[in-house]
Amino acid sequence: MASQQAHYIVFANEKGGTGKSTTAVHTAVALSAMGHSVGILDLDPRQRTVTRYMENRVETMKRRGITLPLPQFAVFDGAETELDAVSRDMAQGKDFLVVDTPGRDDPNARFMATRANTLVTPMNDSFVDFDLIGQVDAETFKVKRLSFYSELIFEARKTRAKADGISIDWVVLRNRVQHHDAKNKKRVGDALTELSRRVGFRVIPGLSERVIFRELFPSGLTLLDKGHLGDLGFSHIAARQELREMVAGFALPDVVEPTEQSAA
Repeated sequence: MASQQAHYIVFANEKGGTGKSTTAVHTAVALSAMGHSVGILDLDPRQRTVTRYMENRVETMKRRGITLPLPQFAVFDGAETELDAVSRDMAQGKDFLVVDTPGRDDPNARFMATRANTLVTPMNDSFVDFDLIGQVDAETFKVKRLSFYSELIFEARKTRAKADGISIDWVVLRNRVQHHDAKNKKRVGDALTELSRRVGFRVIPGLSERVIFRELFPSGLTLLDKGHLGDLGFSHIAARQELREMVAGFALPDVVEPTEQSAA
């Protein structure tokens, strides 16, 4: 794929705390572990969550004397007018460019959403997060109207299709699904299905709320670094399977499924 134009995977959600950076990092590392050339661009120079994760990964490699799949990473802190050139330069020679955007309304995030081939919007499995993309009736939980964000992405997809004929694949990722609350899970799921038919996004399962994701950050390791995580419990194995299914659900070009174990 490196001879072709890089496939842009943009993680965007104006609400924070949805697991956006975690899924972006794990996706980039998973693709790197498969042998793809990957870049990951952090558009939040204040929090720098993705950048810190990658820096921690580099430090762990040095400290332990090991080699791990490592996407090229950078944080963007320039002017809005420079972002197109910077992203194109970083995507040069890459199979994939993963972009992590701030969890707030941000002009750079809006711009990169229009450049995406795959646009991923992670959301927690609640109507608090659902409100970002659609509003529901308080009694029936039926979708009443689109939110501003859905309308924004809908228009961006139309503009992109007219400009260069590329259709943005919009994927809504259901993170932190609460398995014990079956009624709420069904209501949110039904609302997402209804809205997806109106707006045209796909809904796929994401990552559950697991402590392991927070514990991995200081070392920069991911669930795919199986040989360097020690003994894995059942919950860790289940979390790794969720990750594999999530990446497969993105339906990326030339991607079957992420490798189960990073290089030693």
